[in-house]
Amino acid sequence: MNSDSYVDFFRQTSPYIHKHRGKTFVIALDGDTVAHANFHRTIHDIALLQSLGIRIVLVHGARPQIDQRIAQAGEQSQFHNQLRITDSSAMQSVKEALGSTRWQIEAELSTGLPNSPMHGAQIKAIGGNFITAKPMGILNGVDYQHTGEVRGIDAESIQQQLQIGGLVLLSPIGFSPTGEAFNLSYQEVAAQTAIAINAEKLILVTEVSGILEDNNLLRSLSVPEAKALQTKSDNTAQNKLLETAGCACSEGVKRVHLVSCAEDGALLTELFTRDGSGTLVMQDHSEVIRPAEIDDVGGILDLIAPLEEQQILVKRSRELLETEISRFTLVLHPEGDLLGCAALYPTSDSSQGEIACMATNPEFLNQGIATRLLQRLEADALEAKMTQIFVLTTQTAHWFLEQGFIEVELSDLPEKKQSLYNYQRNSRIFSKIL
Repeated sequence: MNSDSYVDFFRQTSPYIHKHRGKTFVIALDGDTVAHANFHRTIHDIALLQSLGIRIVLVHGARPQIDQRIAQAGEQSQFHNQLRITDSSAMQSVKEALGSTRWQIEAELSTGLPNSPMHGAQIKAIGGNFITAKPMGILNGVDYQHTGEVRGIDAESIQQQLQIGGLVLLSPIGFSPTGEAFNLSYQEVAAQTAIAINAEKLILVTEVSGILEDNNLLRSLSVPEAKALQTKSDNTAQNKLLETAGCACSEGVKRVHLVSCAEDGALLTELFTRDGSGTLVMQDHSEVIRPAEIDDVGGILDLIAPLEEQQILVKRSRELLETEISRFTLVLHPEGDLLGCAALYPTSDSSQGEIACMATNPEFLNQGIATRLLQRLEADALEAKMTQIFVLTTQTAHWFLEQGFIEVELSDLPEKKQSLYNYQRNSRIFSKIL
């Protein structure tokens, strides 16, 4: 990457850096991720996230490590409905595997050699008895013994450790009030922790790149779509990820990301680029259309500047835009990026409205954004009891004709608008009865 590309890339990531700073992410690594050859790079990326001011709770799994310990003990792993049956012998292997896996993670978090990505990170991994567990008990005649469920998360203590700059490291084991230890699902621990501490994101890192349908990666899913996909898929591992994501979203976690550990940099790509690298699950992944606010001025200026330079739009100063911001409506990507804007200006008697400054992010052209914006503005005009809307344009005449506008003469405009008409631009005039 040359210096110009690097600077451009860094500038593009800055909105995401600002957006994520101070937020809390729960990142869950399965046992395969910890054993993967790319694991040390994954840890480097997690360290980078913390250095950017993101509060991290790291949860790890250890299923393959537990299987290996049980096999070394001459025993055989027992499962029912994809859940491990943890008898006393297996529980000893669970403790050893979790301890060894945790040691490996803490060792990676502690490295800091010069000329390495971890140099100067000084991450403090903090653990504790933050998880209260209960036995799963006997289900359909099967005694799961020391396999348990999350009963409670000590959210206050976790938040205290995050506030002083610690990285909280959670193993999938919990203790009952009687002092018994229970083997837990790392995904359940991660989801329940994210819910309890009101995390901004839950990130599930596994070997798969995300959710696939017909071998195509699905970039985003709503919770209803995730549930529908579960019913028609026989991929047990994928369905478990979807179930965990759906549970977290339904209980208030805003975003759940499914990311691959095998792809170098996938975690950073997912969080700091618009398209991401994996699958994003949220309650409703549809775009947001809302009135603009004063904090949106900078984004609108960036969006309309290229169109102003091409003289497609009339140039607006920041001062003017700040004064008129209440006239604007925005379309936002689920992750918050500005996709489009438009303004509705009422005439002096409020009987008509002018559509102006309509712009779409060039990366999202031909996706119906302008049409949905226009529909919202028409609804707003009707609510304001306007009977007609009009627009002046130099480049988009055919589009407005397709939206039901008809071309009219300058004399058909309100008198005040006629007096302000810019003959040099020679805009065509279109009107639509509401």
